[in-house]
Amino acid sequence: MPAVGLAEVLARFGPAYLAQHRLTAAQAKAWRAIAACRTAALGGHLESCAACGRSRHVYHSCRNRHCPKCQTRAKEAWLAARRREVLPVPYFHLVFTLPHALNGLIAAAPRRLYETLFAAVAATLGEFAGNRRHLGGEPAFSLVLHTWKQDLGRHVHVHALVAGGALAPSGEWIAPKKGFLFPVRALSKVFRGKFVAALEALRAAGRLPTSVAANADWQRLRSRLYAHPWVVYAKQPLGGPEAVLDYLGRYTHRVAISNERILGIDGHEVLLRVRADGESGRKRTLRIAGTAFIDRFLQHVLPCGFKRIRHYGLLAAATKKAGLAAARAALGAPSPQPAVIESVAAFLRRVSAIEYARCPHCGNGEFRVVAVIRPARHLPQPRGPP
Repeated sequence: MPAVGLAEVLARFGPAYLAQHRLTAAQAKAWRAIAACRTAALGGHLESCAACGRSRHVYHSCRNRHCPKCQTRAKEAWLAARRREVLPVPYFHLVFTLPHALNGLIAAAPRRLYETLFAAVAATLGEFAGNRRHLGGEPAFSLVLHTWKQDLGRHVHVHALVAGGALAPSGEWIAPKKGFLFPVRALSKVFRGKFVAALEALRAAGRLPTSVAANADWQRLRSRLYAHPWVVYAKQPLGGPEAVLDYLGRYTHRVAISNERILGIDGHEVLLRVRADGESGRKRTLRIAGTAFIDRFLQHVLPCGFKRIRHYGLLAAATKKAGLAAARAALGAPSPQPAVIESVAAFLRRVSAIEYARCPHCGNGEFRVVAVIRPARHLPQPRGPP
């Protein structure tokens, strides 16, 4: 069975899906970008090996944040910028998950629900860090939104990477006292309370869908939200700065589905590799109808302009420079050396470029650009919202 990717799935099952569904502007934009990525539609250039004369067409990337082909370079660039922001302290990884009872509301108003989630998580972490029983200072943390699970079902959660400690008003760095950051059960209760309160305020202001406009409907949803404990998961502290960045890179630019997990197309179904339930490290193959696969993928396309990676506390954009300088002073840590960081990033780019330019056929020559390929505007494009 030939290898396929997300673009091939959209091409194969797209007409049937579009005949029955409308796309949002964000979904249509992502669809068009993924379908055109690294094809003649975006243009590129023709390269030829200086030694053996072999040639190859190199097409441009779409750079859409939902495209599985375009995340590696974006991730590396983002991590290079983060190297100067990591503090020499242990880091903690927390995961805040919304219950599936909210999935219908999220589908109807994703931007408002995602904004509410970010605000509730940030307020919860800020409150615990500011409490003297735990730390008593200003924290430094980053939040990354994920909305999927292995089978592409909706599973909305936020990954929080939190520096181990906080900057006190006196200028001292306060480290965690008990080997862990915050008690997760208490975090869960406060997180739930803040989120539900914010949701109720949105409803009172008429900013939620009509499905919860009636008081009886809202009370039923509210009862379901309080029927079970909300999940806040805490992992063990991470290692040094490089380990923290490597770990963070696994989450920041991950998309709902990678092409490596799409095993092929069999008739009207897409074959997807997923983790086997309850078996660590084991994999299994899941069959999903082609149109259902597209529907699952599209529910994870974020609203236009929505930022899924955000920074808070000492890392907040408005105060980051002064906040990090004060934290380093309290920790007795030197300021990062931009020249060294940039030279490492430049070295990696140069090495990857050399490997890419070397001809795999003769092994000696290098590919050189010999012609520009203009975008093929005349090629058919997937239609936007019907």
